[in-house]
Amino acid sequence: MKEQFYQYIQDLQDRITNKLESIDGKARFRQDLWERAEGGGGRTRVIENGAVFEKGGVNISAVHGPLPKSMQDYFKVGEVDFFACGLSLVIHPLSPMVPTVHANWRYFEMYDKQGKVVDQWFGGGQDLTPYYLFEEDASHFHQVCKTACDNHDPDFYPKYKERCDSYFWNSHRNEARGVGGLFFDYCRKEEGRDMEAWYQFVTEVGDSFLDAYVPIVLKRKDLEYTPQQRDWQEIRRGRYVEFNLVHDKGTLFGLRTNGRIESILMSLPPAVQWHYDHHPAAGSPEEALLKVLKSPVEWV
Repeated sequence: MKEQFYQYIQDLQDRITNKLESIDGKARFRQDLWERAEGGGGRTRVIENGAVFEKGGVNISAVHGPLPKSMQDYFKVGEVDFFACGLSLVIHPLSPMVPTVHANWRYFEMYDKQGKVVDQWFGGGQDLTPYYLFEEDASHFHQVCKTACDNHDPDFYPKYKERCDSYFWNSHRNEARGVGGLFFDYCRKEEGRDMEAWYQFVTEVGDSFLDAYVPIVLKRKDLEYTPQQRDWQEIRRGRYVEFNLVHDKGTLFGLRTNGRIESILMSLPPAVQWHYDHHPAAGSPEEALLKVLKSPVEWV
């Protein structure tokens, strides 16, 4: 399974970066191959200063070795070896009219001292973070997510949407990071669903990413915007940074397993603002976004 999924994410990385480059028309992804001293490595691709995408990363990695003590405590296991691979992406568009997007699809194994697999699971998801709310964009993104889920289990979309709403929640701000999407983790073999079935589900969600995001980018990338709207985008990016540095488990995992810092922190946008006690004007589009982020919305 690990070879099968690693091959999949390599192919998916190619598809996604090729498509985003074609949309941008100016910038290209810089590729950075790296190795992890304890075992494994990755292929980082970053785009910067484009006509459409101000900064973005589409990264794959496959790392292995003894599970660090901090992660043994987290998973409540003894001394075991592990293998983890995945694709993680964050795209920060230049225009405040185009939403930021995040996605991740991953696979994890743990082994006993004889090398036998003692646990394995999939995880992942995709979510949208707009700066100005276009309800039809949020509905489109969620409909694509729902269609991918419904092909496998009608319970998946409502369950994984709720988990996304719960996970991407800035509790210290009492607001969502964005308008959500899907979040699933610890997808293990169970009665009626083996690991191959989970593989088919996770890869269908991965295959749906471009269908979910690209139409929104094409619809919004050429809309005009003001310097004040750009300021709002950068203020909201600050909330994105807060979530990733305070709450995100992926960031925590990378730091605790001696991950590559440049790859872990590639999710951070290049230009951000923090204003003391900032509040948008009453009745403004900015305030309309904040109202939506105060409680989950059923977009489809």
